[in-house]
Amino acid sequence: MRELRRKDRAMGADEAVAVLDKAEYGVLSTASPDGEPYGVPLNFCVIENSIYFHCAMEGRKIDNIEKNKSVSFCAVGDTEILPDKFGTTYESVIVSGEIEEVFDNHKQIALEGLLKKYSLNYFEKGLEYIETLKSKTRVFKIGIRHVSGKASR
Repeated sequence: MRELRRKDRAMGADEAVAVLDKAEYGVLSTASPDGEPYGVPLNFCVIENSIYFHCAMEGRKIDNIEKNKSVSFCAVGDTEILPDKFGTTYESVIVSGEIEEVFDNHKQIALEGLLKKYSLNYFEKGLEYIETLKSKTRVFKIGIRHVSGKASR
């Protein structure tokens, strides 16, 4: 794995996971069998050092995942453009890992994790929503193999 060029901006792994956990969305990057890259923004949650997301039953992302389980995931935390300084303050995290589909209780836990992150005030109603659509969605887990974070504050 290549070293971070700006070591003075590097985060420790715990801080990087904390930034990942609070990020609003992330970008999942996959590759097709012929090597064509594909990045897709999505909602996600972090549970026990893994990233979880839900998606439709089929599509390009799933086609790529079925052929290559190695993925990258990027998320951006707090940012602020500083126009007078021609710069930006930011926090960003890049994860690499293996992806797998989860089922049954593991799927339920992941969907509840998404509810807690994005719809906590509607949790009970969200549980009902999950029950009506659970059979029409797939849930995937990215086991975090490597995480690196960078910040300019």
